[in-house]
Amino acid sequence: MKFFDQNSISNFDRIHRINLMNSLSGYKSANLLGTVSEDGQENVAVFSSIVHLGSNPPVLGFILRPTTVPRNTYENIKNTGFYTVNHICKEITAQAHHTSAKYDKSISEFDMTNLTPEYKNDFYAPFVKECPVQIGMKYLEEYYIKANDTIMVVGEIQFFYVNDDMLSEQDGFLDLAKGNVATINGLDAYAVPESNTRYEYQRPKKVTDKV
Repeated sequence: MKFFDQNSISNFDRIHRINLMNSLSGYKSANLLGTVSEDGQENVAVFSSIVHLGSNPPVLGFILRPTTVPRNTYENIKNTGFYTVNHICKEITAQAHHTSAKYDKSISEFDMTNLTPEYKNDFYAPFVKECPVQIGMKYLEEYYIKANDTIMVVGEIQFFYVNDDMLSEQDGFLDLAKGNVATINGLDAYAVPESNTRYEYQRPKKVTDKV
């Protein structure tokens, strides 16, 4: 195995370091965040930092990069209090990835891709019609991370939609593989798991037991 220390990391050129550090943590969630401004301007952007924070109440978080440049998604969330989280699937990875392009806030990424805004359940923010999992979120709070000038935004799940064949009625397991849900490796590589292997709830073994 190759060895890299902090000195090695600091000596990489900028792009090499960004690609490696973003890949090092492993596969990440691939989601589109849908928002709309107070004056009705829609926005959709790809995020790879959505994380589960708790089940009761159902809370998700995501990391927002430094706000030294305009962040339309963040601005819309703070002004309206609502946003959507939509799982990217295999069929739309190219279109979803294009939402990372830096458009002016007067231009909707929906208009520059084949992605379709969808409003339902009287929710303020748009869902992405092509996504097999769609979650309506309400902004709760945020935490500033001094180490790298980022923000963790925390929101509560208000309701959600999932494709029928993905959900186990027996125990509530959501089979993302059945929805061709993608993951992100690094910044720009998308992978689509084809199956799941599940294990029972684990209890401590006796010392004499073998794995």
